[in-house]
Amino acid sequence: MALLESQVDRTTPRGAAPRGRAVARTSARRLWIDRLARWVVTAGGLAIIASILGILVFILIEVLPLTRPARVEVGRSLPIDRPVEAILVDEYQTHAAVLGPGGTIRVLRLEDGAVVADTALLAAAAQHPASPTGAAPTPATLVAANAPPGGEAIVAATSDGRFLGQTVDWRVEFDADQKRSVHAELPQPVEIELDPERRPLRTFAGQLRGPESVAAAAQLADGSVAVVRRSTTENAFTGEVETSEERLRYPAVPELTTLLIDGEQRNLFGGTASGELYWWRLDRGESSPPETLSAGSSAITAMTFLIGDRSLVVGQQSGAISVWFPVRDPGDEEFRLRRIRDLPAHDAAIVELEPSKRNRTFLAKDAGGTLALYFSTSERTLWKGRSPVGEATAAVISPKGDGAFLASPDRLAFVAIDNPHPETSWRALFGSVWYEGYEEPDQVWQSTGGTDDFEAKLSLTPLIFGTLKGTFYSLVIAIPLAILGAMFASQFLHPKLLAVIKPTVEIMAALPSVVLGFLAGLWLAPLLERVFPALLLCFLVLPFLVWAAGVAWSRVPRRLRGRFPAGAEIFLYLVVVTLGLGLCLEVGPAFERLAFGGTFQSWLYDSTGMRYDQRNAVVVGLAMGFAVIPIIFAITEDAFSNVPRNLVAGSLALGANRWQTVTRVVLPTASPGIFSAVMIGFGRAVGETMIVLMATGNTPIMDWSPFNGFRTLSANIAVEIPEAPFGGTLYRTLFLAALLLFVLTFLVNTAAELVRQRLRRKYAQL
Repeated sequence: MALLESQVDRTTPRGAAPRGRAVARTSARRLWIDRLARWVVTAGGLAIIASILGILVFILIEVLPLTRPARVEVGRSLPIDRPVEAILVDEYQTHAAVLGPGGTIRVLRLEDGAVVADTALLAAAAQHPASPTGAAPTPATLVAANAPPGGEAIVAATSDGRFLGQTVDWRVEFDADQKRSVHAELPQPVEIELDPERRPLRTFAGQLRGPESVAAAAQLADGSVAVVRRSTTENAFTGEVETSEERLRYPAVPELTTLLIDGEQRNLFGGTASGELYWWRLDRGESSPPETLSAGSSAITAMTFLIGDRSLVVGQQSGAISVWFPVRDPGDEEFRLRRIRDLPAHDAAIVELEPSKRNRTFLAKDAGGTLALYFSTSERTLWKGRSPVGEATAAVISPKGDGAFLASPDRLAFVAIDNPHPETSWRALFGSVWYEGYEEPDQVWQSTGGTDDFEAKLSLTPLIFGTLKGTFYSLVIAIPLAILGAMFASQFLHPKLLAVIKPTVEIMAALPSVVLGFLAGLWLAPLLERVFPALLLCFLVLPFLVWAAGVAWSRVPRRLRGRFPAGAEIFLYLVVVTLGLGLCLEVGPAFERLAFGGTFQSWLYDSTGMRYDQRNAVVVGLAMGFAVIPIIFAITEDAFSNVPRNLVAGSLALGANRWQTVTRVVLPTASPGIFSAVMIGFGRAVGETMIVLMATGNTPIMDWSPFNGFRTLSANIAVEIPEAPFGGTLYRTLFLAALLLFVLTFLVNTAAELVRQRLRRKYAQL
């Protein structure tokens, strides 16, 4: 032992540590490096998980407000000294214009209740001269008043058969310190005589959109319905003012409980105590009888228009609330009034219906004191509670929709409304909704329009459908080519050729998708429109030519084939495919004339009714398939190459030929990796944005036809998010679309991993 130690000492250089210590220091260094690497890898993995979870949490934070109900809070209350028949407020809720029973309109400052302006609506003609019968003149009084929906006016009916209207113009000014001040201007009232015999009007309706457009309607004492439409135009050059007036008189109908005229002065609606609904189309004149419908046996007690004056909300004595609007009848192309939806009924009669000027929200109050906030399209009950005033004589929603005012005989109460996303519901986002102007319920994405009364249609179903459609057409092309190409390259191709072909295919994956989308949209789509019959011919000719080339190659004597490396027949196939493509393009026009009797596009429309859009699913399938093929090919080729060679050798030794070995041994063994490749390709196709955005029509329609376009979730986010108002409904709905993509990818990857593990266990014993 001592001899060995002395030998060790002699072999160790002077001044150097013994070898055992050096090895110990080296082992300790490696241990610390291994620990450091493990910490770095663990930290990196945790950072990735935290990042993904952070993205998910951020998306959820942006989406969750869509599910929040409206918040309604009772605010300040202002005492008043007389009842209110009608009320208007400015958009900043600083002033209110109220009409009292005496016919005086007062503008109140809501901060302290001070009267800042007033006008006597009956002052211009407090009484008429003696009637034709010689009776003594009587002072005129107001018999009814209201604020028509959608305008800034107060209208009233008098006891002597007249219609009076007063517009309220709110003027907003800002001083040098940006301090806001609101002023009310009360121009000259408008007067229209509806009943020449000066009898009290049973019920009336009016629209006053400035002095240049006035309409009034009323049921007279004899049951007939009188309508007056007046328009005023001013010549911009001469200043001459021209007034035209049209008077209509319709036959008597049962006593009306409510009457309503739209802002365009084309439609007049009336309701009766027996639940009948009358619709007069004023543009057709007096000769056209009204359309009569039944809303049920309960009396109609309130009616109003929603923004745009197309949807009619009807409240009844039974507490029922229904929404109606005209629908085109496919049979005779006429519009018919249809009952579209029913909202939850109240326990008492509906006495007030007040619409919002911002969207299709409306406020309903019943005789029992219950107040409810509804949104028509999404069929949502946004809020329901007790009214801050018992017997409401008038109500109005502020122009911005963020508050409401209710008047009782002795006070004016304010209700604050926080209602950011009334349009969203499960039905509106994923189900069929019957929109105004549509012939039936539909699933539509249309986020913008040309008018203020446009209703956003935010159904995500067409986008989900488009995502699946684009993925289907791309994978139909990519999966067979990529898997069969990887099988041939790994099992039949010579290693030297594989070393060139595989990197070349993988480089295809580095092509930017925006370049592929650009080429697909501006080059491939017009080309494909011209040669589409030739493409159809390729699906018939190329498989036959490839099969014939394979048969011909197999008939070549073995001694001649042996002079070429394995897989050299790929060059023969390339030549055959190239010649086949040229042949198809050459005979394509003749094939189109022979098979389709002219042009393919005309035949397609005449035979199936489908139109050929230049940018369609076929173009997207080819372009996106080109982007997905390299990913599936690379992973599948690795899966084939990783099959143990002893399995291949054993199969060949037992007498199986090369093809039998590949299909019966190699393919099942590599199936877990192949399935993973397909799922990764699926995820690539689902999330693709630029190719779909540039190569398809980007139209959110639901049709499996390969000859029209579609819109995917990812492309829709790219198109809409730059214009979406921050925090708005569209903005949060786009985040919901992103959440759907996140969930879809997570579910697909989870299912793919479960299937892969099952396949791995199944074929592990081969």
